[in-house]
Amino acid sequence: MQTVLIVDDERMIREAVSFYLKKQGCRVFAAENGKEALTMFEQEAITFVILDLMLPDVSGEEICMSIRKKSKVPIIMLTAKTQEDDVLNGLEIGADDYVTKPFSLKELYARMTVILRRTTGDIKPLVSKHLWNDKDLQVDFEHREVQKKGESLSLTPSEWKILTALIRCPKKVYTREELIELIFGLDFDGYDRVIDTHIKNLRKKVEDDPKKPFYIKTVRGVGYKFGGGEL
Repeated sequence: MQTVLIVDDERMIREAVSFYLKKQGCRVFAAENGKEALTMFEQEAITFVILDLMLPDVSGEEICMSIRKKSKVPIIMLTAKTQEDDVLNGLEIGADDYVTKPFSLKELYARMTVILRRTTGDIKPLVSKHLWNDKDLQVDFEHREVQKKGESLSLTPSEWKILTALIRCPKKVYTREELIELIFGLDFDGYDRVIDTHIKNLRKKVEDDPKKPFYIKTVRGVGYKFGGGEL
């Protein structure tokens, strides 16, 4: 059972989404503002967050960043903003996906299902090894842990998918379309640049110098490949 936190200042949206998700077997908590949402997140074992960007007190972006400091829980942002930069900013600070208002409840639940499928599953390994380690960066596939120079890194589900895919297939150059399919599924309808945003965030975490990446290489005109050693 998923425990979902819905954060939206519009009562009709909270009630409609709550009713629909409860019918799907979810346990639901609903907050009408940011402070209430953060309190609920601290007190309850939330496994999924549906978060409106435009809130009366604390912005959705601030709530997302606050949650990301302590949790990898999947986050879908609800937004009335349609400009690309607004969407990319939400993804850059840690959201897993976004839904533009107005939206259908079936679409929202479908996107939830896709995210849960990719975050609870894993990339099918090409080899049987469970650990990749070059002393500087260590990836434990079995326990889903990443360390940089001995310190644990907090990766989002999308960043984990990208990094482990690149490491497992170090000779392969992934196109943006392949990475989109890997992370979001075949039915994703969005911007190719979302991959660049995830890559940018991932480089900040695993690279000594994100502007001169060693592990995550750009192949101009094609996509990305892994620059470290093989498993």
